[in-house]
Amino acid sequence: AASAAQVLGCGYLAWKFIPMTTAAIPLWMLYAVVQGTLATGPWVIGHECGHNAFCNEQWLQTLVGYVMHTALMVPYFSWQRSHAVHHSKTNHMTEGETHVPRIQKGKTNKYLKLAKVAGQGTVAAIRMVTHLVLGWPAYIIAGVTGGPAYGKTNHMWPYAPFHNGDKELFPGSLHKKKVLQSDLGLIAMSGVLFYWAKISGFWPVMALYGIPLMVTNCWLVLYTWLQHTDVDIPHFDKDNWSFVKGAFHTVDRPYGAVLDYIHHRIGSTHVAHHVCSTIPHYKAKKATEALKEHFPEFYLYDPTPVWKALWRVSSRCTAVQKVEASKDGMYIFT
Repeated sequence: AASAAQVLGCGYLAWKFIPMTTAAIPLWMLYAVVQGTLATGPWVIGHECGHNAFCNEQWLQTLVGYVMHTALMVPYFSWQRSHAVHHSKTNHMTEGETHVPRIQKGKTNKYLKLAKVAGQGTVAAIRMVTHLVLGWPAYIIAGVTGGPAYGKTNHMWPYAPFHNGDKELFPGSLHKKKVLQSDLGLIAMSGVLFYWAKISGFWPVMALYGIPLMVTNCWLVLYTWLQHTDVDIPHFDKDNWSFVKGAFHTVDRPYGAVLDYIHHRIGSTHVAHHVCSTIPHYKAKKATEALKEHFPEFYLYDPTPVWKALWRVSSRCTAVQKVEASKDGMYIFT
């Protein structure tokens, strides 16, 4: 409720006090950053509902999650399913879901070649844009960075031509039905936005909703990317992967008190979330302290400031190769 109130309050203040003029563009950009950051809070609550961690009443949990995610143009049941796969196969090279790295063939890859010509900074900048700006729609529409076992996937249409992998991301009639139920919410939300644009104009909708939503999507991708990727975070082949390996190769990072409050500690208590995804956010800090105490040799925390970590991951984590000398089936970034 608090997260939703913050978003609605911020939107009302912008609508009331920021003029829809060219001169006010800097204010609208500032608003987009603030509102997109605030809207990540309801996104996380919807995510928690998808894990059955929000409350004991299943109907209420589903209602809250469906409304929160649909309002942010997220196909709730579809993403609930694919995200469950992500948790069940974290850092699995073929059956993992989201941010599964590419395998480098030979001694180089296209980003290493580009770095030699244009510099490492160019690589980092390009990958930050492609991941943070384009990553979410590319994943939802075409399964980009999803597990190769599932082929090309689409979170709005579980049939051909997206039903083409060795395994189905949305198997059986029940999951397919839920994908279509998610679509109904997106159609309804699209209708609301279309009507809003019809009576107010295109740019007010973009300024108040569209551009802030892009910021929210950037936060989502940033969190997920940095939770499971770094120069020393391995992935595993199918013969050597285990749930425990995947969960404990998740990494917590320092996002600071403000973002921890707004985003319900999604980035600073994520190891505990992967160990047990039904832990609610208000108990995640206590669970994290327990992991630190009882499993200090396995718990991963990187104190590097988030923006430095993002630059490092963007510039250096471009592709993986299998460690042939290792018996653990590990793939590490080149």
